[in-house]
Formats: sequence, C-alpha cells, structure tokens
Amino acid sequence: MAVHSNLKRRARLGTVAAAVAASALILGGCAGSETSTGGAEGTDEASYGEISVQYSWIKNEEFAGEFYAYENGYYDEAGFDEVIGISGPDTGVAKLLSGSVQVALSDAASIGAAIAEQEAPLKIIGATFQKNPFTILSLADGGDIQSPEDLVGKTIGVQDSNASVFAALLNANGIDEGDVTVVPVDFDPTPLMNGEVDGFMAYLTNEALTVELAGYDITNLSYADNGVPYVAETFSVTDQYLAENPELLKAFLIAEIKGWTDVFQESTEDTVSLVEEYYNAAAAESEEGLEAIFGALDPEKTALGLEAEKLLISTEETEANGLFTISDELKQQTVDSLAAAGWEVSVEDLFDTTIIDEIYAEMPELKDYLP
Repeated sequence: MAVHSNLKRRARLGTVAAAVAASALILGGCAGSETSTGGAEGTDEASYGEISVQYSWIKNEEFAGEFYAYENGYYDEAGFDEVIGISGPDTGVAKLLSGSVQVALSDAASIGAAIAEQEAPLKIIGATFQKNPFTILSLADGGDIQSPEDLVGKTIGVQDSNASVFAALLNANGIDEGDVTVVPVDFDPTPLMNGEVDGFMAYLTNEALTVELAGYDITNLSYADNGVPYVAETFSVTDQYLAENPELLKAFLIAEIKGWTDVFQESTEDTVSLVEEYYNAAAAESEEGLEAIFGALDPEKTALGLEAEKLLISTEETEANGLFTISDELKQQTVDSLAAAGWEVSVEDLFDTTIIDEIYAEMPELKDYLP
C-alpha cells in the first residue's frame, strides 16, 4: 500500500513539536480559526489550514485510523492543508493548554485529572476507545488474577503514572490499599515474566500481547469490566478552541470517522502494512531513536493489537450510534470511575459531544463502519 510522498514531513516528531510550540499563538488564533474558511472568500469549500494533533503513544496501530485519513485523502477533502500528527507518549494536556496543539488523543483520566486538580478548561468531544485498555496482567501458572478479590495479598507492578488509576480499581472493588503490595515498574513486562511480581498493570493491546507472544499463558483482569469503565483515546480540546472552531472540528472528526471506518473494512494485512510504513517513517525522523527504544514493528503483534483494539472501539452503542459517540450512561460511568481515583468532575465538566452528535444527525450513513 503506497504512502504519500510527504509522509515523512507529516510523521516528524521532535522538530515539529518545537516548531509548533514556537508558533502556538499563530496556530491557535489564525490557522485553525473559522475565519480561514474558503467560504469567507466566496467559495463553497472550507480551508482550515494546518492543525496539530498530539498522539498519546508512538505511531503504531493505535492510530491506524489516522493513517488511513492521511492515506486516503480524508483530511485533504475535509479542507486541511496539513494535519500534523505528533508522536507520544504524551497526554497532550500541557500542549493543549499552551496552544501548541489543537487536538489531543488523550484519555478521560488525564483530562479529568487536569480539570479536577487545575480547573483546566478542557473538554472531551469524542472517544475512539469506548473501553479503556488497562488490565492487570498475570501469568496463568503464576498469580492468575481472575477477579478483583484475587488482588488481595498479591504483589502488583504499577507504573508511577498509573498509580491513581490502579487505586481506582481497588476503590471500585472495596479493596484496601494495604492488602496489596505495589512495586514501581516501567512499561517493560519482564518483571512479570521473571516472577518478580504477581501482576502487572498493562494494556490489553500492548504488554499483554508481548507476554503472550513470548510463549506464556496469561490472565487479564480488565479494568473496564471490573468497575473502572472510562473512555480512552479521546478527542480532547480546550473550551476556547471548541467554542471558536466548531465547523473545523466537525470536518476533522468526519475525516477521522472515515479513517477508522477503513480500519474495520480493510483487511488486517493491508492495515498492518500501512501502520508499518508510518511507524518506520516516524522512526527514521525521530531524534530520540524510536526504533532503538521500541524495536522494529512486529507484524504479528500489530495484527493482534488491531484485533484487540477493535473490541475496545466497537460496541453495541457505537454500532447503533456511530464511532466516537459516548452514551449518557458511559459518560456517567466515566466520571464515577474518576471519582474512585479521587478526581471529582461532573459530566458537564468533562464532556461536550454536541459536534459528534450533529455529524451523525446530518450524515447517518457514517454510522455504517462495519463491513
């Protein structure tokens, strides 16, 4: 599958972040504003200029829909001169607030924490993942943690950045923190495979697959199915940007819907090939040595990751209402999950899904993402 000739320009990492940060006021106030539409100049087509989007993670299968939006021209036809996708890992909160990016693919915990702790003027306007991908990963012949109660008396490896979300899992299931031994780990699941911990806080779409592909029988205790359901890979923006650019964001989300529809309708083999192209381009441009840190993209793991994330994206609600929609029930479940982690926010504080609802009211055919 061919990749645009300007792929490397779109995939750039550190240099883009610096350049965008330096021109934050220009991008935030002009390039993405409603006044940049072609309609203001007497044409029928909108022209939204250039926007920057912060990805939550490195450019892998988590952003396959974005890669299709580039590859198949959906951003172009939506009226964007360029959509700059910036590799993570990054929650995007600081960059949204500084104006150096206009949209962040983040998560409800990061956005909710910023609102609760900093009164950050942020909103989630849609969500790719209807279920958060966190799990407590264990070995079937080791900790074999099948239920929240099985956490009692166990040693669990938890990353510092995920400590609050792990606490939410305990709180939601009435487990005292003193009944579990928590040890700090990074994102490499080797301590689990070496038997240093009984359980490991992981992603269903990432570390769980790494351990399984290494030949271990695994057990997953999914957060979403055990009292901590909240949305992730959220399209997040500032209140001001949302108020000033509703048509731009509508055009952007339509392009995203089309891109993610292709993920469901194209073959896994084709999608893996596309992801590999974008990953390799990002690795070539990375000053941080992306491939040296994460290695070459593993096609087998990428294919499994795609299938795992489809289960997080496609639910009965999205099949009925469309990709990225968030039901009232799921919004409430999300804020309840955040409360269990100590972050008190209201549904109105965290969400504004007016635009995504308008899209499907105007274009109901976009709901048909399944083949």
